[in-house]
Amino acid sequence: MNTAQIETLCCDLGPNAAEDVVCRAMEELAQRLCIIQRQASAGPQEDMHKGLKALAAIADQIGLCTLSRVAHDVMTCIEYGDRVAEAATLARLTRTGERSLTELWDISAFSL
Repeated sequence: MNTAQIETLCCDLGPNAAEDVVCRAMEELAQRLCIIQRQASAGPQEDMHKGLKALAAIADQIGLCTLSRVAHDVMTCIEYGDRVAEAATLARLTRTGERSLTELWDISAFSL
C-alpha cells in the first residue's frame, strides 16, 4: 500500500473529502471484486477484462499498488488465453483484494 497516495488525496482534497473518496473507492473495489468473481465463472472474458481494468484504476487512485498489479496480471492471462494461469491469478486477486481492503479500512479508521 502506498500511503503517500492517501496523503496526497488529503492535501489536495482536505481530510473530509479524501475520506469520502477512499470510502467510495473501497465500496467500489469490493463490488467489482464480487462482479469479477461471477464473471470468471459465467460471464464473457471481455466484460471481466473491462472490470479488471476499472478495478486497477481505482486501486491506483488510492494507493493499492499490489492490487492494481495483480489485476493487470489477470488481464494478461485473459489476453494470452491461459485459463489455468487465469484461475490461479484470479485467486491471488481475491486474496490480495481482501487483504488490501482490510489494511485500508484499518488505516482509514485511524488516520484520515
